[in-house]
Parts: sequence; structure tokens; C-alpha cells
Amino acid sequence: MSKLTEFRLLEQSLAAQLETLEVLRTDAEFQKELEFETKLKALLFEYGKDVRDVVAMFNLQDKSDGIDTQTKGKRRARVMKVYQNPYNQQIVQSKGGNHRVLKQWKSQYGAHVVEMWVK
Repeated sequence: MSKLTEFRLLEQSLAAQLETLEVLRTDAEFQKELEFETKLKALLFEYGKDVRDVVAMFNLQDKSDGIDTQTKGKRRARVMKVYQNPYNQQIVQSKGGNHRVLKQWKSQYGAHVVEMWVK
């Protein structure tokens, strides 16, 4: 691509961006957001605070109200598994592998075999 062609394309792109910028400047919603930002900055300056202080304040307030804003560390509930021994038709329900009867079956028949007994 020649330098002249590249220049003309960039010039057209710049004109389109300037037009979009001008439309945004006259948008009422943008004007409201700009006014809010200006007033908020003035208020922060007046009280000697910054955005991090305000965010920290609201995060502490949410936690003290009993609202947990972070979902980290929450586990998915374990699924109930139903095992049926094909030899004696005994049924065991368990959410984990720590069940006494399941341990006996796994030691007697093998863990792989017992896992095939899940209904």
C-alpha cells in the first residue's frame, strides 16, 4: 500500500472518530455522567479521600450487613450417590467415599468394581 493511500485511509478514519466524539459530547447521558464524575471528584477532594477509600468503605459495610460480596471459597454441594451391591442387593447412599460399608465393599471387591454399582 502506498503512503498516500495509507494517509487517506487514516484521514477518513480520523474524521469518522471525530464525528463520533462530537455526537458523544452532545449526548445527554454523557453529560450527566460527566457532571457526576466532576461532583464526585470535588467531594473526594473536600474530604481528603480517594476512590480506594470509598471502595474499601463500601466493601466493609456490605460484609457487616451480612452480604457476602465474594463467592470465592464456596464449594459445590456433593452429589448423593446410590450404590447397590449386586450380590446381596444391599443399598448404600453416600455423598463421599468415607462410608463404612463402602470401604468394606471396596476392600473386598475393589474400588473400580464398586464404582460400577452406582445407580
